[in-house]
Amino acid sequence: MTGVPSPVQRPSIAEVFARQGFVLVNRLAPPPMVALARQYLETRLEEGTIILDDIQVPSTPCVYGGLLDGLMEELRPRIEFCSGLKLFPTYSYGRLYKNGDVLPPHRDRVACEISVSINLGQSPEDPWALYLRAAESDVAILLRPGDALLYRGIELTHWREPFGGEKLAQIFLHYVNQAGPHAEEKFDRRPALAMPFGTRPVRPKNP
Repeated sequence: MTGVPSPVQRPSIAEVFARQGFVLVNRLAPPPMVALARQYLETRLEEGTIILDDIQVPSTPCVYGGLLDGLMEELRPRIEFCSGLKLFPTYSYGRLYKNGDVLPPHRDRVACEISVSINLGQSPEDPWALYLRAAESDVAILLRPGDALLYRGIELTHWREPFGGEKLAQIFLHYVNQAGPHAEEKFDRRPALAMPFGTRPVRPKNP
């Protein structure tokens, strides 16, 4: 049939990510996972088993790994679909942002080749912008609970301006390309997931 235009093929999420180095994925984490992760961070804070020496955001409660490593692995197939890459998990991290917090402009270490930032909920509900510098332009990303920003953490500068809200729970899941130059960062160089930062394999004694 002539005179009928062909339907326009929309690019896939993976194609968008490959082209611009980031992509917003709505509702990547299902509500039960969001609730579980938020409760985990809040419980760690109540129990006093949370880190308070965050270098990037001083005095803001944060957590490395633990239960979050399990969620990172559970979400890996979805992240692979969205990125178009086969990935190794490296490490997970969580923060409980508070009023006045600022995240300075930075790029991440090599274990964060492919990064995912997931909103777990904030008070009040208005999203707090996460900024990226891509193609010499600043892009403001607004995330609601369950939404995720998938981005190339070691290539794109990212930051947040002063937080005007009361609190925000956020988790960060990091991966490396299995076929890429940073594949040796698998598990953040730990023997396995859910182990403390800096853990090294136990070498057997000589017989």
